[in-house]
Amino acid sequence: MVTAYIMVKAHTGEADRLKTDIEAVDGVERSHIVAGDVDLIAVADVGSPAAVKDIAATEVQSIEGVSSTQTYIAMD
Repeated sequence: MVTAYIMVKAHTGEADRLKTDIEAVDGVERSHIVAGDVDLIAVADVGSPAAVKDIAATEVQSIEGVSSTQTYIAMD
């Protein structure tokens, strides 16, 4: 399994709705609204790095209200 952390910047006022939409993406285990440089952190648990790319670059980035994403793959 590949675990990835997807940092999401949201447009103003969109974090609550985005949390629900992101958690509906297949492969996303959970997400958290956070304080700091990003607005949400989503945790994906999938079978391959290519699946991470599909989730982050295709699914999450296409959700209306997402400003940008940054993805980190766990190495342990």
